[in-house]
Amino acid sequence: MKSRNLTLLLDLYELTMANGFFEEAPQKRGYFDLYFRKIPDKGGLVIYAGLAQVIQYLNELHFSESDLDYLKKLEIFSPNFLEYLRTFKFECDVWSVEEGTPVFPNEPLITVRGPLVQVQLLETMLLNIVNHESLIATKARRICMVARGRSVMEFGSRRAQGADAATYGARAAVIGGCSGTANVLSAKLFGLKPLGTMAHSWIQSFSSEKEAFMAWKKIYPHNCLLLVDTYDVLHSGVLNALEVFKQLKEEGIQSNLGIRIDSGDITYLTKQARRMLDDAGFKDATITVSNALDEDVIQNVLEEGASIDSFGVGEKLITASSDPVLSGVYKLVATQENGEIIPKIKLSNTVEKTTIPGFKNLYRLYDDDGQARGDLLTLDGEKMRHNSQLFNADPNKTYQKKKLRGLQLKPLRVQVFAKGKLVYQEPETMEIQRTSQAKLATLPAACLRLKNPDIYDVYWTRQLKELRTQMIEQYSE
Repeated sequence: MKSRNLTLLLDLYELTMANGFFEEAPQKRGYFDLYFRKIPDKGGLVIYAGLAQVIQYLNELHFSESDLDYLKKLEIFSPNFLEYLRTFKFECDVWSVEEGTPVFPNEPLITVRGPLVQVQLLETMLLNIVNHESLIATKARRICMVARGRSVMEFGSRRAQGADAATYGARAAVIGGCSGTANVLSAKLFGLKPLGTMAHSWIQSFSSEKEAFMAWKKIYPHNCLLLVDTYDVLHSGVLNALEVFKQLKEEGIQSNLGIRIDSGDITYLTKQARRMLDDAGFKDATITVSNALDEDVIQNVLEEGASIDSFGVGEKLITASSDPVLSGVYKLVATQENGEIIPKIKLSNTVEKTTIPGFKNLYRLYDDDGQARGDLLTLDGEKMRHNSQLFNADPNKTYQKKKLRGLQLKPLRVQVFAKGKLVYQEPETMEIQRTSQAKLATLPAACLRLKNPDIYDVYWTRQLKELRTQMIEQYSE
């Protein structure tokens, strides 16, 4: 995965604009915010993911001789710009929310500051990474939430839209709460738990289901998880599995026993299978189900009383099929000339698409019990006091104003690069998952709901609100 040069994975206009900045404004610096506008599946939050890959991309950013030869053949770039790319050295400052953090619309997840000729080049790849991985982590959070503490395994590689989507998507799914993945490459790269049992082809390749199970027992006596729906779950699969389990017990072998069901009426089959396993004395044998699961199916079968210990979730997780786009954007919010920061705004006919100008900081507000009571956007350098007045960013909220009194501010972002040098140590993936779960536990329960969640409060300072209002009036006259 690291051997590829992805520098040219960008839209052509990033390069043409960078060429223009190089020629016309080589000293001008820019500030870009990366954020999203809408939460998928009408949910209450997004789980931010992708920072590790962003770091890898920025660390390896360079233009090869092959890249330069290709760009030269296009005959649209100046010789001086191409020479600049030949000796390209990343010089930007980058701030980011930490991976696994629950985040909300219009919050700057990443801010990049640096020469305009550089910050413009990053748009396509940063959005590609963050939009995809945050989308999958968010979908995983929804699925794991309805599983009610049961293990959820990521099984989606064969249905993912390409190798990168499978591999990085599996990592994102674990950040969102999955216990592990069937993707061995992802498990190797990111320290995840590789999980899996067998396919129907194993059973079909033997003369009988019982023979196939016995062969598996011989090879994997301590981890005997059997797929029981190749022919008939209750009249063949579970019965043959029980014979294997009884032999292991008679041989005194301590084994991890279980069955997997991949088709049929999940509720009925798991109830009956659980009864059969219990009656035979195998109350510790687990039942795993798979086959086109998502949060709605899982919620329904559990409400119906299905007896399930774990889920294998594939295509609907790895593709986020119910709402497969995160609306992330990368927008210029300020420029800097001669040390002065000049806020910039992009207007639209809708409030949703009008940007929030200026170089900003992002905080989470906590009460004395450690519960989150909202997020706060401030302009960089603002001093906050206990009586500072905050303004709700959502114009539809009845109560628009709030005092900071009694709330503690904790920064949500860390500096990742300083003048092109990496200054942040990314945690291991499982540590990110644990931190994410802890952060989710501090949020209001009403915004965690899958259906009709409350809108989490995001506030602006008076100074930020007035700046945006003034700039809208300035450019709409």
